[in-house]
Amino acid sequence: MSKKKAPYSKEQYLQWYLLMLRIRRFEERAQLEYGKNIRGFLHLYIGQEAVAAGIESAIQPEDALITAYRQHGNAIARGVSLREAMAELFGRITGIVKGKGGSMHFFSREHRYFGGHGIVGAQIGLGTGIALAEKYKGTDKLCVTLFGDGAARQGILHESFNMASKWELPVLYIAENNHYAMGTAIERSSKLTDLHHFGQAYGMPAKKVNGMEPEPVHEAVSEAAEYIRAGKGPYFLEIETYRYKGHSISDPAKYRSKEEVQKYRAIDPIKTTEAKLLQYGFADEGQIKAIKNQVKEEIEDAVAFAKSSPLPPPEELFKDEYAEDDYPFLQ
Repeated sequence: MSKKKAPYSKEQYLQWYLLMLRIRRFEERAQLEYGKNIRGFLHLYIGQEAVAAGIESAIQPEDALITAYRQHGNAIARGVSLREAMAELFGRITGIVKGKGGSMHFFSREHRYFGGHGIVGAQIGLGTGIALAEKYKGTDKLCVTLFGDGAARQGILHESFNMASKWELPVLYIAENNHYAMGTAIERSSKLTDLHHFGQAYGMPAKKVNGMEPEPVHEAVSEAAEYIRAGKGPYFLEIETYRYKGHSISDPAKYRSKEEVQKYRAIDPIKTTEAKLLQYGFADEGQIKAIKNQVKEEIEDAVAFAKSSPLPPPEELFKDEYAEDDYPFLQ
């Protein structure tokens, strides 16, 4: 295969590939462990990995990120370890929120990750509030606020967009449009299917982005972040992506045709990025295999760690209810 000039460095492509592969293998293993070691809800990010990878390479560690309940991939991209993530799914004390949050409610102050949220659209208002706090403190940080195409129908979106635009808040709104709100196609729920037009209605820059490759996501988020850091206010991106699995672990996804799924399988972000690594001469087959083996070992390690970790003791039920460090009178 002839070598082509790459638009980004070898290090960047390897970083994207490794991160996306970690997310994919983590989610696949979570699916296998469901019913044995994982209970409750489980919403997989399989197919949407390029969105998380492209966002993370374009923002700063000090920036905040908040999203909905399909959130393992975003947490891992932010830096939450595979061990902490898997232990949380297993409900163990070593999980990222001590086994109390489960699949939908990760949180890490250290990584500026403000969680997955189970209430559809709730994070839109919360992300707007985080951005307000950054503006109040006079920092140059922004808050990436993600939501799905279904959440774009919630009233809180319009209230938040209006406030963010009026007060010029440093918030980057991103709609991960995977075309289905649970099992309802976007064409069946709204006359407006180009979601980015919502942003234009509130006077903020907005555009549609290909979310099946990390490069266009990285470029769009970089451009938006530069605009926001310049103090110009919010920005809205509609990132078109696709989930290969159902809405949750219990969803057989019979509302989709085989042809539609095959269409998106043909542009799998991990497979296309792997092909680029070979095409650009950044890796050979042996190196690709070594990366896959590395990720496989990392996942096995995470599962072993989760299995060997204890369950939360009963007294943990009454902890972490209040921010005791900030309110000494509660101690």
